[in-house]
Amino acid sequence: VQLQASGGGLVQPGGSLRLSCAASGFPFDYYAMGWFRQAPGKEREAVSCISSTDGPTYYADSVKGRFTISRDNAEATVSLQMNSLKAEDTAVYYCATVYTSCQPSGYWGQGTQVTVSS
Repeated sequence: VQLQASGGGLVQPGGSLRLSCAASGFPFDYYAMGWFRQAPGKEREAVSCISSTDGPTYYADSVKGRFTISRDNAEATVSLQMNSLKAEDTAVYYCATVYTSCQPSGYWGQGTQVTVSS
C-alpha cells in the first residue's frame, strides 16, 4: 500500500496550491479518502473527505468555500485544491483512507508541507 502526496510548498497569503495523492496497492475505488493536516503544536485535524464514488464530501468549517476535494478513480488519485490560503493553513498535509465518518481507516501518506507566508 502506498499513498504518495505531492504539491506542497511555500505560497503567499491569498495564493493557491493543489495537493495530489497517488494511491497504489489497494482497491482505491472502494475507499473513501481524506486529507488531514497537522500544524506545529496542534493536533491533527480532518480537512476534507470524499466518498469512494466521488459523492458526498466533508469540509472542515475553516476551509469551506476555499478548498475543494476531488478524486479520479481511474487514475487512483485524490486532490485538494486550496484557494485563498491563509497563514493558519500552514501545516503538514496528509492523505489517508477514511471511513464515511471521515475518521482515518488505516492507510496514510507521507505528508507534504504547506507554508503560507509573505
